[in-house]
Amino acid sequence: MEKRDIEGAAKHREAKGVPTVADRFRGAVWGQFVGDAACLGSHWIYELEELQRRFQGGVVGFETPADGHYHTGKRSGELTHYGDGALVMLRSVAERGHFDPQDFGRRFVELFSSDSYRGYLDHATRDTLAHWQAFTETHPGEPYDFQDGADDDQPATATRLVPVVIAHWRDASLLRVVETATRVCQNNDRAVAYMRCHALILRELFNGTDLHEAFHRAATEMERGSGFGPEVANSIRKACASLTLSVRDATLAFGQSCPLASSFPAAVHCALRHSVDFAAAVLDTANAGGDSAGRAALIGSWLGAFHGIAGISEAWRHRLAARYEIERHLEELVQKAQ
Repeated sequence: MEKRDIEGAAKHREAKGVPTVADRFRGAVWGQFVGDAACLGSHWIYELEELQRRFQGGVVGFETPADGHYHTGKRSGELTHYGDGALVMLRSVAERGHFDPQDFGRRFVELFSSDSYRGYLDHATRDTLAHWQAFTETHPGEPYDFQDGADDDQPATATRLVPVVIAHWRDASLLRVVETATRVCQNNDRAVAYMRCHALILRELFNGTDLHEAFHRAATEMERGSGFGPEVANSIRKACASLTLSVRDATLAFGQSCPLASSFPAAVHCALRHSVDFAAAVLDTANAGGDSAGRAALIGSWLGAFHGIAGISEAWRHRLAARYEIERHLEELVQKAQ
C-alpha cells in the first residue's frame, strides 16, 4: 500500500471518528450482506466482454438477474445463495448467543432442502445435504454432529462467518469454533485454514487495528502454522505486493473463480486498493467478474469492520429486502457480544 493511500485512509477515518466495537460489529455484518446483494445480478459472469454488454457503463450494484442467470427469479435487493446461508447463520448465532453446529445445521437443512427454496444450490450445499440425508437414513433417530460437510474449498463459509467471530472474538477457543463452523458445510482443511485467517483479520479489525496491519498480523500468525497456513499467508503477501495493479488485473491474475486460493487474495487486494471507499471496492470487484458475490462479502465484512457502520451507505443498506430481519438479529447479537 502506497504511503499516500495509508495517509488518505487515516485522514478519512479521523474525519469520521473512531468507531466503537459495536459499530465495527454492525459494519462487518452489514458489509457482508450488502456486498453479496450488490452483486446479485452480475454474479458468476466470467467474460468481461459479456459483463460490458449486459451492464453498459459498468455494474452499478443491485441489478436484477436476467433470465437464465444462476439467480433468475430473485429481485434487486435480495441475496444470493451465499447471503441466504448467511442469514441462517445470523439468526442462529443471535438467538443462541454462540455458535452451535447442530442448531445452525438444522436450520440450514430446513431452508436449503425445502421444495419452496428458489435459490441456487452450490457444491457445498448439495453435498452437505447429501451427507446429512445419508446419515439420517442409515442412523435413524441418532443425532448428527454436522461436521461432515462437502469436500469444498470455495467461499461458502467465508460469506457467513462474521456472526460467529463476533460471538467468540474474545474467546481463546475462537479458531476451534471457526473450524467447527467451517466443517458444517466444508469439511476441507484448506477451507478451514482460510476461515481461520478470515477470523484473525476480523478480530484484529474489531480491536481497532489498521486494515493493512490486520492483514499483516493475520498472515504472520498463519505462517507459524502447519498444513495450509503458509499457503494462506503467502496469498496475503502476494495481494499486498500487487497493489500497483488495478482490481480487474489483479483479480484476473489471482483468478476470478470460486476456490479460496484465488478469491481470497483477490478480495484482500481489492479491500486494500479501496480502503477508504466501501462502494468503490464492491463495484470494482463486481466489474472484475467471476465469483464477485463471494469476494464482495469478504471485502464488505473487512471494510465494514474497519470503518464501522458509518462507512456503509445507509441508502445501500436500505436496498436489502431482508434489512429489517438483519437489523433485528444483528442488534440482538451485538447486545449479547459486548
